[in-house]
Amino acid sequence: MFLWFPLGFALAFARALVFLCLPYALCVPLLAFLGMHSRLITSDDKEERRGDGSQLYICNHRTLLDGLYISAALGRHLTATTYSVSRISEWFSPIRTVRLTRNREEDAARMKKLVQEGDLLVCPEGTTCREPYLLRFSQLVAEISREVVPVALESWVSMFYGTSTGKLKFLDPLYFLMNPFPCYEVEFMARVATGAIGGKECSSYEMANHLQAEIGTRLGFQCTSLTRKDKYLLLAGNEGTI
Repeated sequence: MFLWFPLGFALAFARALVFLCLPYALCVPLLAFLGMHSRLITSDDKEERRGDGSQLYICNHRTLLDGLYISAALGRHLTATTYSVSRISEWFSPIRTVRLTRNREEDAARMKKLVQEGDLLVCPEGTTCREPYLLRFSQLVAEISREVVPVALESWVSMFYGTSTGKLKFLDPLYFLMNPFPCYEVEFMARVATGAIGGKECSSYEMANHLQAEIGTRLGFQCTSLTRKDKYLLLAGNEGTI
């Protein structure tokens, strides 16, 4: 690992420049040439969008690069919500990020406005989880749009792993890009109407659990009732505020 570190750092720098400077049509094949493997799985209705030209996407949260991979898979930029990531991560993000406040009413209004403006990505877990588990999904994702496209994400690395809780979490993308052959799998699942499950009207809480279960089943991950706060209290002894 130590012998690879200098080369890995240079490789990460080159990959980051490609991400930041080139359009998706060029950066995807070039990154594949640089050793970054990716797999895209789509449903039949992936390209069917809302009449107003916007779509809400939700995904499980593997790394800070989730939004970039989904944006690259779509071939267009989208807006991603963030919770308590560092300003450094926001500054260097090639896609637009909007920080949420954790005030339910304010965040709901902000996300409704964002999804009216264009494609919006929300990670309802609220934080990364690299283990084969899903944290509890926020029910807000079932309240801000009439339909949602779930996206199941999985990632693999072999040498460098980002931290899940520390102050250096902003280095997460660097560690990922330093790996010899990092891999991402992006699966767009069938679009879901948020008002009903199996034709039966449901609450936003039930819909959030349903979406969590659908993504968990697709990935083979265990669904939990643990929240973002629970994760940080268990692993770091704090509430995860940066």
